[in-house]
Amino acid sequence: MAEPLFLNIADWPAQVHPRRAMQLDPEDDAAPWPDTGVNVQVLQPGQPNCRYHSEPVQEDFLVLYGECIAIVEGEEHRLGRWDFFHCPAGVEHVFVGAGEGPCAILMIGSRRVDAAHYPVNETAAKYDASVAEETDDPAEAYADWRQEPWQPAANPWPLAD
Repeated sequence: MAEPLFLNIADWPAQVHPRRAMQLDPEDDAAPWPDTGVNVQVLQPGQPNCRYHSEPVQEDFLVLYGECIAIVEGEEHRLGRWDFFHCPAGVEHVFVGAGEGPCAILMIGSRRVDAAHYPVNETAAKYDASVAEETDDPAEAYADWRQEPWQPAANPWPLAD
């Protein structure tokens, strides 16, 4: 049985990538959580958090700080601090930073099924968040982004007002 865990978000390890959001992740790589994934992603204006995709499981998102655009089923929705988005299974989505500074989003998702679909989407493509060709293979979807590796970073939490 796994042990309970108590952590302050300021102590979560952080990593950055040149093409996508900074990720703060409380999980230990050696002991990933089997049922639910949790992370906070910090997006700069115009920066996507990932590739536009859908998953066969639900996810939930809470904007903790700043502003972003949620592209959902091809439509842009502007979100701000304390806005919540429940994403049912099969709904296509991605987030892009907006406003004048960083945006932090708490992301929680089921891990019961490890799969994703990456469709081509014109709206997401405006932010370099769409694949060029539809795929169900994450390695294909992120092939160009994987040429630039993730790097450890200083955790910026708490974000300054």
